[in-house]
Amino acid sequence: MQLTDFDYKLPGELIAHYPAEERRSSRLLVVDVAKNLLIDKRFSDLLEFLKPGDLLVFNDTRVIRARLYGKKETGGHVEILIERILSDMMALAQVRASKSLRPNMKLQLDSGDMVTIVDRDRNFYILEFEHPLRWYLKEYGEIPLPPYLSREADLVDAERYQTVYARHDGAVAAPTAGLHFDEDMLRETQEIDVGHTYITLHVGAGTFQPLRKENIESNRLHAERLIVDETTCCAVERTRKEGGRVIAVGTTSMRALETAAASGELKPFDGETELFIVPGHRFKSVDAMITNFHLPQSSLLMLVAAFAGTRCILDAYQHAICEHYRFFSYGDAMFIIPGAGTGS
Repeated sequence: MQLTDFDYKLPGELIAHYPAEERRSSRLLVVDVAKNLLIDKRFSDLLEFLKPGDLLVFNDTRVIRARLYGKKETGGHVEILIERILSDMMALAQVRASKSLRPNMKLQLDSGDMVTIVDRDRNFYILEFEHPLRWYLKEYGEIPLPPYLSREADLVDAERYQTVYARHDGAVAAPTAGLHFDEDMLRETQEIDVGHTYITLHVGAGTFQPLRKENIESNRLHAERLIVDETTCCAVERTRKEGGRVIAVGTTSMRALETAAASGELKPFDGETELFIVPGHRFKSVDAMITNFHLPQSSLLMLVAAFAGTRCILDAYQHAICEHYRFFSYGDAMFIIPGAGTGS
């Protein structure tokens, strides 16, 4: 499989630079693989396609204010994007600067505080701060919008680039499939006897890094921290035993569940994953999924293609382009119902 197998041409005007007026007012493309159907709906219509006994699996990570600005001792500007908080005073981060940085160099943040470069770890730097990092990010950090939005975060992003059920700080990018749910819609799904459970996967900045090797299996994905607890494992097992469907809300929920089920049985998991899901992957824990439209040649597009079939997904994307759906983080959604034999 090659990168070019997962390419498509997207008109720039279909990139959603701002969220829809209301969360549930986004559009929804229902992809019924078994029936070979593409159905144009609104996200609020998702309730028509859920069944009593189904289980929605949400990612309850919370986006932190992970972007900081400053300068080197020589005066050159730097931009810091926290990838992961390592301890009270230390973080793993991407640092953009005009020239490469070295251990023991000092950076002065716009607040006047100093940061020390401790070491380098592949494409990231280990940084030490003067003050507790969580406090510092809350006071001075900026919401780290995806680079393709080509704008700085504003007041609307503080609310809308966050799911309504976000609980655990740690992500630097939102689990975007969940952005479409508002409090009323969560309640309405429970009223029709659809269960809810949660995993935590802290989405890293590496999610926006392009795959560089043409042979996709030669690429290595960034590691992400995740927790799948006993409660979620029991909910999934009970749902399947009773004939319900396990529905991953987003690629992050899918990646978390498939990591925890790598042995063939879903078990509690607390650690890091580098799982790269591509066509040919045998899914062990998920029966349907909700997801946004992803970038060309991205690992997220490959995951979705693995679940529903590459040809099916590329056809669905072409339909979405022709029907002027909105794409990427603030864009519209898909509900994918796979058929027997899909995912290969």
